[in-house]
Parts: sequence; structure tokens; C-alpha cells
Amino acid sequence: MDIRFLGGAREIGRSALVVDDRLLLDFGMDSGNPPSFPIADVDPEAVVVSHGHLDHVGSIPSLLSGEARPPVHWTPPTRDLTMLLARDTLKLHGGTYDCPFTEAELARLTQVSETHGYRESFEAAGYEITFFDAGHVPGSAHVLIDDGDTRLLYTGDFHTEDQRLLSGTTARPDADVVICESTYADTTREPRPEIERAFVDLLERTIWEGGTVVVPAFAIGRTQEVLCICERYDLECYVDGMGTRVAELLLREPNREFLRDSDLLRRAKGNARFVDGRDGQRERVAEQNTVIVTTSGMLHGGPAMTYVPAVRDHPANTIAMTGYQVEGTPGRDLLETGSAEIDGRMMRVSARVEQFDFSAHADSEGLRSFLESYRESTVLINHGDRCETFADELRSGGYDASAPELGERLEVG
Repeated sequence: MDIRFLGGAREIGRSALVVDDRLLLDFGMDSGNPPSFPIADVDPEAVVVSHGHLDHVGSIPSLLSGEARPPVHWTPPTRDLTMLLARDTLKLHGGTYDCPFTEAELARLTQVSETHGYRESFEAAGYEITFFDAGHVPGSAHVLIDDGDTRLLYTGDFHTEDQRLLSGTTARPDADVVICESTYADTTREPRPEIERAFVDLLERTIWEGGTVVVPAFAIGRTQEVLCICERYDLECYVDGMGTRVAELLLREPNREFLRDSDLLRRAKGNARFVDGRDGQRERVAEQNTVIVTTSGMLHGGPAMTYVPAVRDHPANTIAMTGYQVEGTPGRDLLETGSAEIDGRMMRVSARVEQFDFSAHADSEGLRSFLESYRESTVLINHGDRCETFADELRSGGYDASAPELGERLEVG
């Protein structure tokens, strides 16, 4: 097999790689300012998608410009999440450089979509492909590619620990070559139940003290996870932003089959009060003694632009961050300095600000436990800020490991 890395090599964002110039795995975008996209034009015979996050799917509709109509293979939740994200991108940035596709190309995507469940092998571009549950977000998949001689496992993003929404991955299919993500290769986090308990304690304490809690959360996966935690501990909450649409989408058939406990999410949705933002509703909610779960997770837009200014002045209030804050984002600035630019204004925040690592990625221990099954395989590290260092550490432990560069082409198998 010949593999070329078009994005996600020694970086996080715009994940894309192509096998034998025929099979494309993911085609994302980095939504920074300015955004960035995979580095080369491709004309694949087929596309296989690991999961529905913007950095893995954000550029996929652009593959359908001109006469090209490659089939796109994914799980049902990944298809629906991709369509939701694409429509949102068109709404916000259509006709600008920030949106690499048109409405017409998005419409064509529905015509070439082919969905598959876990462990149901199918053919694409002459390869046998099998999806395995990756435990990252609903519908996320490890992708096994078999050409009859070489078995290549593309892990996509994955988690080895159980979440409320999903079970951790247990799949370890035989593979000669493994392309492994490394987002949290330098992190060892506390056990999930301990993180959850500390998070709940803070929310309960804030409510008991008469404060308001704002929980900025990513729309896909994280918002629904927080809603499930609130339901489990009988915490009243409001939910605002795209996460509300994602919750509704995940409860449809067949998407609900990809959840650990769809009844839990249904109860969590019933426990939450949904905010639509009309007639000053957000301002009124922000004055209540309650929990508000809202996008965006890094405070660079969304309904959080109303809630954070509303609660920032009072030390009895809390802003509970639930995801990684990329350097240069308002969320990162707020954690490090106590101030952030919110909706174009620099604001000092007196409310408590706490960070909780609810990441849906495996940490260092999880990555190593996963790779333990592949000591005899070639391991290629990607999707991380320190891919080279992690590959060096694996080599010192006896692995045949390396970290390909952006644009590099490798022969494997």
C-alpha cells in the first residue's frame, strides 16, 4: 500500500490521507483564523469517513465539485452529523474562503452516501473495509482496510474509557500497519468517575450558594454527555446551541443504536429545558439559579457570547469548561489570565472558572494499552501536537514507530 498524508500529520486538524491514490480516509478542515484545508487536490474512487467532527469531515462536500461523484462510506450518525455541520458552515460562511463548498455540492453528498454498521464489511475502491466502534463520539469508527496482502488500521479518534454516552473501544482487529491518533499522548488524566464527581460537586455547590453555572460544551458528544450527567445527579439544566439539534439527531433511528444507553439520553433530553433565544430568553435564563449547557466549547461564538458576559461579574457564579482549549482561543485566555475577548469585547471575569477534562480521546495510558496489541505491527503516529516525540517513545519501547510529515508518501505492508 502507498499512503500519502494530506492533513493531520504532526498536527491536529484537516485530517486526510489517501491510500494508493484511490481510497481517501477523511477530508477535514482546521477552522482556525484563517482556516486551512488538506494540502492537495484528490480524485479518489471512494471516500471512507471515521467520524463526524469538523477536522475530519469539514471539506468532504468539496470533493463533489465538477464531474467527480465518489461514493462516501460512513456510519449513519457520522453521515447525519456531517450534514448538520456542513449546513451550519454554509449558513455562517457560505460564499467565503471559510466555506470550501457550495449548496449544490452538499446536495450531491446525499446522492453518493452509503452507510454501514460496525463489523459489517463492505467493498470500496477495490478494498475490503470494516468499521469498528472507536468510542469517541456516536458513530465514530476505527477503519480496517484490507487489500488481500496488507491490513491497514486507521484508528481515527478513539477513547478507551467508558463515557455516559458511549462505551470505550474494545476492538483490536489484526493489522499489519496502524495509523494511530495521538492527541493526548502527553496526558494522564484521573479516572472518569473522579472527574465527573468533582464536576458535579462544583455544580451543586454553585447552585447551593445561589449562583449560576455556565458550561461551555462542544455540540457533538460533549453537550449530550453533560446532559446525561445532569440527569444522573438530578441537576436542573438548560441547553442552548447546536447541541440541542445533535441530541435530537442522535435519538433518531438508526442513530440511537450507536449509543451506550439511548434511554439515558432520552431521559437527559427530557430533564433539560431547551432555549431558542427568542424575546430575551437567554438573558432571563442567565439570571436563574441553574446550570446552562451551551456552545461554543472554546468561547469563540454561539450562545455562550450572551451567557458568559451575564454571569462574569459575580464570584458566586461558575464557568465550568469541559473541553480542551486551543491556544489563542478565548477559552484558553480565560483559563490562563481570567480575562478573554468575548463577542469583540475584552472582559475581566470574577466568576469562578474551572476546567474539567471530559475529553473523548484516549490519554497516554489509553493509547499505550490500545497499541499493546500491535507490537508486531508498523505504527504510524498522526493527529497530535507531539507526534514525533510519541513515536520516539514507542520506538524506545520496541515498536516499529514513526511520525510521517505532512505531504509524505510511504510504502507499507
